[in-house]
Amino acid sequence: MAARLAPHDVRRTHQSLHHLVAEAPWNDQEMLEQVRQQVLPAMEKHGPVVAWIIDDTGFPRQGKHSVGVARQYCGELGKQDNCQAAVSLSVSTWNSSLPIAWRLYLPEVWCQDAERCREAGVPKEVTFQTKPEIALEQIRQAMEQEVPVGVVLADAGYGKGTQFRTDLTQLGLQYVVGIESNATVWEPGQQPLPAPARKPGRGTPPKRLQRNANHQPISVKQLALGLPPSAWKEIGWRQGSEETLRSRFAAVRVRPAHRDYKRTEPYPEEWLLIEWPKKESEPTKYWLSTLPGKTSLKSLVKIGKHRWIIERDYEELKQELGLGPYEGRGWRGFHHHATLCIAAYGFLISERNRFSPSAHIGNLGLSAPGTPPDFRPRGSPRSSRTA
Repeated sequence: MAARLAPHDVRRTHQSLHHLVAEAPWNDQEMLEQVRQQVLPAMEKHGPVVAWIIDDTGFPRQGKHSVGVARQYCGELGKQDNCQAAVSLSVSTWNSSLPIAWRLYLPEVWCQDAERCREAGVPKEVTFQTKPEIALEQIRQAMEQEVPVGVVLADAGYGKGTQFRTDLTQLGLQYVVGIESNATVWEPGQQPLPAPARKPGRGTPPKRLQRNANHQPISVKQLALGLPPSAWKEIGWRQGSEETLRSRFAAVRVRPAHRDYKRTEPYPEEWLLIEWPKKESEPTKYWLSTLPGKTSLKSLVKIGKHRWIIERDYEELKQELGLGPYEGRGWRGFHHHATLCIAAYGFLISERNRFSPSAHIGNLGLSAPGTPPDFRPRGSPRSSRTA
């Protein structure tokens, strides 16, 4: 980049760019807000915002000095390993999506080591937060900024938390979030038993909901396996690279049951959406959704499956725009690097949205100055003439 920007002053320009990323005291949130204000209108030319997508992504790392690095689950590797992880909130139309918030997940072991945090430049006000807590903070910030609201989408890492779902509802947001197969619900038409009547002379009447041996919730997997064949419909939700993506789905109205014996009122009814591909021996995915009761099965599937678009974003950010291979160790540099990658991605999204989604996008005619003939990138092998 330095060679292209300043062919005759590469070294000094490189130092300036490095300082811009690693040390300069500019605000990441303000930058991301500016990117959103520039890019979102271009996205909305082809349709309104339909979803807010919560996700996290991992960055494999060696050693122990990079900020936030710890042994934890890394989606890129598909297993537990040494890595950093970041939580993001993306705003999405049916055709495009853009990350608008980005925060490093700082494991508890880091938060308990003040000296380690100081050396990595972690701000003093940063305390331990779970990934769902970080996500909710990002969502509240987006609401304060009056970002056009969409249905909140998230995988089971977030959706399995009753408190996360409850907080979304209290914020007035609808959701379609993944849950695990062992999540418990009341079968359609059922709910917990009311508190029993107070017996005379026995003090304060009981208020909490009840269960008994013959009246218990079941897991969503049990419910799915017990549905009749007529409940399952084949649904196509989007065009893939070769054909329409299709699978079998069922949706029923249920009440979540997690620890409702500590409540005085049952949870409201929600949609339980289930996917069971024909070639699988059992259902593979489950979602809970607060979309209206009249929502069609096809609409539930389409919005629930829309979370795939963030996977495309991460892939392009890492492979095409250099989000992954950041070599710095500090808090500020980690966030600055990601913010600049997202800004570049935002520019590309704006360019894509100059065209109809169905148009073939070829060479846009963008050009850049060439590098000087004697420029040699850092780390490249020396030629025989300069060895």
